[in-house]
Amino acid sequence: MKNKILVTVLIISIGINLFLFGRWYFLEQAYEPSESEQAILSEMVLKTVESEDYKKIAEKENIIAIDRSMDKNKGGMFPYYFEVSVRTDKQTYLFFCDNDQCSNMENDGATTYSRYKDEEPKIPFKK
Repeated sequence: MKNKILVTVLIISIGINLFLFGRWYFLEQAYEPSESEQAILSEMVLKTVESEDYKKIAEKENIIAIDRSMDKNKGGMFPYYFEVSVRTDKQTYLFFCDNDQCSNMENDGATTYSRYKDEEPKIPFKK
């Protein structure tokens, strides 16, 4: 009787661990940058702020936030799965590397919805 319980617990434990490992390996690893990828993304933010496209946007719109992300599942190869989002009060502009060496960041007209269009900024904090 004890052996059946131990075998059952062992099988359940292995199943749960395989599920958690699979979820991390196939889903989360593609979206969570490693330490070296975080450094690359930080440098890409600086290149974005220095780019001509960013300066044009800053002249016309109120920039609220800059965010960085990685999506290895969207296709492409390094460094094209990195992106920097510049959020304004009207919309969000997406910046990508312009070549394999990522010498400049550019916005090729890619935009998305900005939550700040219908909401107030989150800072200053209100209690």
